[in-house]
Amino acid sequence: MLDGILIGLETVLTLQNLMFVLLGCLAGTLIGMLPGLGPISAIALMIPVTYGFEPASGMILLAGVYYGAIFGGSTSSILINAPGVAGTVATAFDGYPLARSGQAGKALATAAYASFAGGTLAAVLLVVTAPLLADVSLSFQSADYFMLMVLGLSLVSAFAAEGEHLKALMMTCFGLMLSTVGTDLSAGVQRFTFGRMDLIDGISFLMLAMATFALTEALMMVLKPDQVQQRQPDLSHASLKMTGAEIREIAPTISRGSVLGFFVGVLPGAGATIASFLAYGLERMLAHPTVKPLFGKGSLRGLAAPESANNAACTGSFVPLLTLGIPGSGTTAVLLGALIAYGVQPGPRLFVDEPEIFWSVIVSMYFGNIILLVLNLPLIPYIARLLMVPRPYLVPLIMFFSLMGVYLVSFNDFDIQMMVFIALVAVGLRLLAFPMAPLLLGFILGGMLEDNLRRAVTLSDGSLAFLWERPISLTLLVLTLVALVSPLLRRWLSRH
Repeated sequence: MLDGILIGLETVLTLQNLMFVLLGCLAGTLIGMLPGLGPISAIALMIPVTYGFEPASGMILLAGVYYGAIFGGSTSSILINAPGVAGTVATAFDGYPLARSGQAGKALATAAYASFAGGTLAAVLLVVTAPLLADVSLSFQSADYFMLMVLGLSLVSAFAAEGEHLKALMMTCFGLMLSTVGTDLSAGVQRFTFGRMDLIDGISFLMLAMATFALTEALMMVLKPDQVQQRQPDLSHASLKMTGAEIREIAPTISRGSVLGFFVGVLPGAGATIASFLAYGLERMLAHPTVKPLFGKGSLRGLAAPESANNAACTGSFVPLLTLGIPGSGTTAVLLGALIAYGVQPGPRLFVDEPEIFWSVIVSMYFGNIILLVLNLPLIPYIARLLMVPRPYLVPLIMFFSLMGVYLVSFNDFDIQMMVFIALVAVGLRLLAFPMAPLLLGFILGGMLEDNLRRAVTLSDGSLAFLWERPISLTLLVLTLVALVSPLLRRWLSRH
């Protein structure tokens, strides 16, 4: 391992490759800040630039773009409640209320610190445990993935106010229903498309996220301006500082979120989205009853948990990519294509045949996280000035970015019509105090849940014994039952 780290340092510590780390982090951060453009779009835009590079230099640049986009993706979620990337949806739950209450600088700084810590801790874990975790990720089967998705869905209690768990459960089911729209890839039949060719590929996540969060928030500002308690943010550099009590509060959260996010990211197909939701749910479950009501209203722990988890998961996703040649997400699938285009075959032989690529990517993550922190912290007071825009101008800006972000992805006016319709429905649900987060959680996990359930049932000849036959599945089943029962148990204990 020491020899590998020295090889990585020798490769990275050249002026050219350090410039590539800087360029990748800067480009990824800027693209990630724009609603609608995520890491996949960022990497796809940068791949043609890297064709003339050495494979190690190209991967260093693309890896920088990847975690730079995740690092910057939290900005639009925090400032305008527009999570253009699935991995930053959970960031908006507490980041946006913090920004709305005049603490935009502190929210952005907390996200930056948590992202830096999550990425750095995950890079350390990657160096130490990569070969071992490659075997662990191979041991996961369809039944285990299904139970992991069910565990994620069972954490809807993390997004519900006291006494409103049934509403959260209903919204989760609504999200699962929306995820079934489109073509069933296994049977090749259309489902719930109503004869519309525009729905054959299903509903776009970006369109649903923008409709239920950004566009809905803009409409709520118009309908209930008195309830949007927006104060001018403190834009002085002092606003970026955190008190000792706040640091002590979020330090354990960041540690737990980083470790959880890394191990979830190692699993092919899991990714940053599930990691951020699981970390947020875990923190809310562990929170003291006096602190729990702050979640969803501007809790620093609620912001730090998903930010550390999604960055750690991005680093963890390189384990199956580099050691097994298995892409764990859409972004790593694009990176896999880039590796093959360079003439490099990722897999177990990559350690031996191309050690400079493997170790240079890992070592560059350390430098990339430092560069991202140095780049972002000085810019936070200026980025936060977005909230100083008067509301009569801010609302049209949010609507413009939401609508254009969706239209520029598909160039289909039907998506705009669908988006407006969903936003109007979401406004009605918001007025009835239904939470939007479980809807997105159900939608994101619905497709993976169905595919893994179908494979698990097929392999077990129609029996449901797969839920408890394997130790991993049984453990996840027990955790799911605990997550489902704990709200009821807490209410019973509080009454008696």
